[in-house]
Amino acid sequence: MAWSIADVARMSGVTSRTLRHYDEIGLLPPAWIGSNGHRYYEEADLLRLQQILLMRELDLGLREIQAVLDSQVDQVAVLREHHQRLLAERDRLDTLARTVGRTIAELEEGKDNDMAKINRPENLFEGFEPGRHEAEARERWPEQWEQSRRAFEGMTAEGMEQWQREATAQMIRMAEFMVAGTPVADPVVQAEVDAHYQGVCRFWTPCAAAYKGLGQTYADDPQFRTNFDRIADGLAVYQRDAMAVYADARLS
Repeated sequence: MAWSIADVARMSGVTSRTLRHYDEIGLLPPAWIGSNGHRYYEEADLLRLQQILLMRELDLGLREIQAVLDSQVDQVAVLREHHQRLLAERDRLDTLARTVGRTIAELEEGKDNDMAKINRPENLFEGFEPGRHEAEARERWPEQWEQSRRAFEGMTAEGMEQWQREATAQMIRMAEFMVAGTPVADPVVQAEVDAHYQGVCRFWTPCAAAYKGLGQTYADDPQFRTNFDRIADGLAVYQRDAMAVYADARLS
């Protein structure tokens, strides 16, 4: 069975002009051309068009698509590979949707007193014990520890709540970068890390080693890691890596 170019355009939503272009560049030649000059496609061509459209959805260029298709003769294997990529993309979008949902909850929190407990920013810090790492910090960075202690003691309850909100908002923004696949060295990520560093400097001024150590604590300590990963899985490690890049570039 064969379909005309008009039939294929109608079924696939791809314009006849695009199909002719695919023929001209060798990406999707028709099965044959009739005496009337019209292009006709068979089932194998429709399957190839489906594969092209799948890879276009994944933002692959036409040259890359042609290279992939020409190097793969097993159509089932090609489709299986596309299926796996689509599943991975679905998972990424699911994570992004959860992050955006949390962002909406944070923005609406002040308007809705009945918001679920998990969306309250202070609950992102449940179980956090400010003095848990006190002994280590006091031993390694005594001046900074004293500076931090005085700053915390001087905070009002309202100030502490505001700090928690700001910290939560920063975590959400970093999660959005992470799920979008933005490299930790990207300027937009590093700008967010700079804001984080300036926030830390309200309490103490870490050197490069101390700031990298703080990032490592986020990733290694179960309570810190849980707080970050409540926003998005893997956020603690992403934050740590971004802080390490910042420390090497700005604090060393």
